[in-house]
Amino acid sequence: MARILMLLPTMGFDPSEVSLPWQVWHRAGHEVMFATETGEAASCDEITLTGKGLPWFARSLAARHEGRRFYAVARERREFREPLRWTDVEPAYFDGFHFPGGHAPGMRSYLESPIVADIACKAFKRDKPVSAICHGVLALARAGVLEGRQTTALTRTMEGMAVWLTRSKLGGHYRTYPESVEAEVRRLIGREGRFLTGPKFPKYAGRDAPAAGFVVADGNYLSARWPGDAWTLGVRMNQLL
Repeated sequence: MARILMLLPTMGFDPSEVSLPWQVWHRAGHEVMFATETGEAASCDEITLTGKGLPWFARSLAARHEGRRFYAVARERREFREPLRWTDVEPAYFDGFHFPGGHAPGMRSYLESPIVADIACKAFKRDKPVSAICHGVLALARAGVLEGRQTTALTRTMEGMAVWLTRSKLGGHYRTYPESVEAEVRRLIGREGRFLTGPKFPKYAGRDAPAAGFVVADGNYLSARWPGDAWTLGVRMNQLL
């Protein structure tokens, strides 16, 4: 059994990018712990969780049944309700780390945190298995640990589509920063790095299609793009552990 730490912002993360890998690891018998800035339980982006407020033609941005169901289970766990503080995390104690993503403005404190960046640096220095998805990759790139590496993240096309579909009703809710995740990650991985966008028409992974998602591996580092890749990311991380 391995100990996996999942770092979360106080609010605004994507529920599926947390709950689907959690379910894979929980079923495999691993101990999954959570950490937030204050040590209080985190809350996901309610718009993505419920779909309320989304235009009808953007309903695909809402979490699917599987993601909602496993999130409901995960949030009742003691580890989720009583997380560690970021400042209390001792990276040497954990066997693996997961950095989830999300679009909502609440993600910024997590993406800009020097404490989260320091945890990432220590995890990579020890060559621990690390998985990241969507904006979670941006947290690693800003920490400086992805320079020269191969990675993926939320693509410019995916992010642009989410922003365009929701702008009329939600304004900039799905635009976390003026610069796209892909553009910033490409810049931070440098000329020696490689950004992979994956299939143009992505498939949604889940229990019935565990290998359908797109995951990029670079040693003990695994990355993915969006909630549809989250289950496959969990499976691949489980194999590393």
